[in-house]
Amino acid sequence: MIRAQVVIDRSALVHNLSRVRALAAHSRVYAAVKADGYGHGAVSVAQALGDADGFAVSSLDEALQLRWAGVDKPVVMLSQPLDATVCAQAGEHGLEIVVFHDSQLDALADHLGPPLTVWIKLDTGMHRLGFASARAAEIEARLGGCDNVRVAGWLTHLACADAPNRADTQAQVDDFAAATSGREGWRSIANSAGVLAWPDAHADIVRPGIMLYGSSPMEDRDAASYGLEPVMHLTAPLIARNHIPADEPIGYGATWRTPKAMDVGVIGIGYGDGYPRHAPSGTPILLGGVRVPLIGRVSMDMITVDLRGAPQAAVGDRATLWGGGLDVDEVARHAGTIAYELFCRLTPRVRFEVV
Repeated sequence: MIRAQVVIDRSALVHNLSRVRALAAHSRVYAAVKADGYGHGAVSVAQALGDADGFAVSSLDEALQLRWAGVDKPVVMLSQPLDATVCAQAGEHGLEIVVFHDSQLDALADHLGPPLTVWIKLDTGMHRLGFASARAAEIEARLGGCDNVRVAGWLTHLACADAPNRADTQAQVDDFAAATSGREGWRSIANSAGVLAWPDAHADIVRPGIMLYGSSPMEDRDAASYGLEPVMHLTAPLIARNHIPADEPIGYGATWRTPKAMDVGVIGIGYGDGYPRHAPSGTPILLGGVRVPLIGRVSMDMITVDLRGAPQAAVGDRATLWGGGLDVDEVARHAGTIAYELFCRLTPRVRFEVV
């Protein structure tokens, strides 16, 4: 019997990319596949999203993984520090570099290897990476003085786009527009939330991430309302069905007690597989198409559920932890986290299948 298993639906990835195209019809699409494709498998995701115009990753290692798998479209490294070795490998493999710090400018000035394509990142309000917008002309001039460096364009990152109508976001868009006005190169602003809620941020290239995987980044709307389909379907088997008397403790710490004599199910997944240990009692799980609540603490290898609403459930049936009728964003809200973390935290113990 297979224990915890993930099925990745490539057709859902293709569908979600089509939704990005429909929403940002006049923009190129660079699909974010960092963090191993948000836990979905970067190479498999990139191959499924072959119609994307390019890909965005975090680091050189992630970029090389795509190149070695035969992905030949533009690959942009969003947060890679630079030294002579990184510059040489980026040039050799045609990888594009986001420049966000003066230390990178020094490395590029010393680069004597293959020509490099770079993007200038401006900090318009996120205050993580990027140059102050007031330095745009200076940075452009410094990179223009590097013989074997070509500036492809400009980008920034939105901090609050998941909250519609935030003045902060419009201020970032306006600041970016003013700083890049009249300058050569493409513009890129929008993440998934920007694609969904901020048309003024679509610019030349959008960089969707979480929406490609079937999750909504927005505070006020779920993925289905945007026509997005879940890509990851996480299941595990019911490995025991036990009848427990009234007022008995369930699991570590005796944090939950049976209110009456009842059946309790044990499902073969736990925090050792990446299911969130902090998921509280009441977190929904699907079993035979019926929602049943998690009860008691999550263990390393198993969780327990209240089976009073699922009299038909039998040992060997597979429970859905998210996907397949159970929105990952709902599970994440119960666990006090976000879908990004649930996707990325699954461990190698979970069997992956791509369909």
